[in-house]
Amino acid sequence: MREQIFPFLEPDHGTCSFCGTRDVDLIEPQALSPFFGLLVDVYERSDNGVSLVEWMREDWQLFSHPAMDAAHAKELLAEILDDGEIVRASFVPSPSYTSQGLVQWETLRDEMMYRNRWFLEMSLDTDRLRQLLDHLPAAGLPRTWYRARIRAGDETYDIDKMGAPPKRLASHGRANPAGIPYLYLGSMPETAAAEIRPHTGEVACVADFAIPEIQAVDLRNPRRLVSPFILEDAGAIGQLRADLPFLERLGDELTRPVLPQGAAIDYIPSQYRCEFIKKCGFDGVVYRSSVSDGINLALFDPGKAMGGQVSLYNVDRVSVQVSQA
Repeated sequence: MREQIFPFLEPDHGTCSFCGTRDVDLIEPQALSPFFGLLVDVYERSDNGVSLVEWMREDWQLFSHPAMDAAHAKELLAEILDDGEIVRASFVPSPSYTSQGLVQWETLRDEMMYRNRWFLEMSLDTDRLRQLLDHLPAAGLPRTWYRARIRAGDETYDIDKMGAPPKRLASHGRANPAGIPYLYLGSMPETAAAEIRPHTGEVACVADFAIPEIQAVDLRNPRRLVSPFILEDAGAIGQLRADLPFLERLGDELTRPVLPQGAAIDYIPSQYRCEFIKKCGFDGVVYRSSVSDGINLALFDPGKAMGGQVSLYNVDRVSVQVSQA
């Protein structure tokens, strides 16, 4: 909304009277009425429902600023819609919008892992998946990324040894099939080092890579990234909402830890997904790190990365968190 809608509404500039954020673009709430009006049409009144503010927070992560508690969010939505009663009513999502994407994916996933690999009986709605991926462009990515390797003995790897492995040595990865090397990068040195699962006392060689502007799919948080406001009718918004659990599953599976002994099988669904993303013309995929606070990038063409310097990092401590099974 800030990037694609505000600029066309002739905003002022200053401090927001609702959340207190300074030095931001400002518009009158009612200027957003047409956009929120379409979004409201995705929901129906029901005594067994919850408020529109709660649905908008859960489904689209709107009103997420720390200062926007339920009361302030309802006040803002009432001004946008020019309706103080609607924000106090209860709603449920319209049952008119359903998605088979998650069911199809679960069936296809099981087949390619355990029954068929190359000639699949189950099909996925790839046209719809392609449309959904267009809602998840990775914006504001760092231009410098990092890759780590554990130092072997006293040898420090040169930069030409810090890129993707040769084709014959490329094993199954989270995003790449065996024999098709991708370049896995972390947004920080700590992220890159954590991803190679080091032991305390080891030394990591960490190389920095300059990445040009690329087109990547961001699977970290689909609900936060997709925007209902760029769609032109309530039907498209409702269908997008129905497909969100499918997109979330794709992101979760790309982040989920996998045991080494099962990697060759467990990575197959995410490899299939990344192959499709590559076929759609994207340069890579961004996903959450399961072992650090940073983010990861799987770059499909390692040749797009320009290696820089290699630095040494001591692994001072490795933290392990457990829970009862």
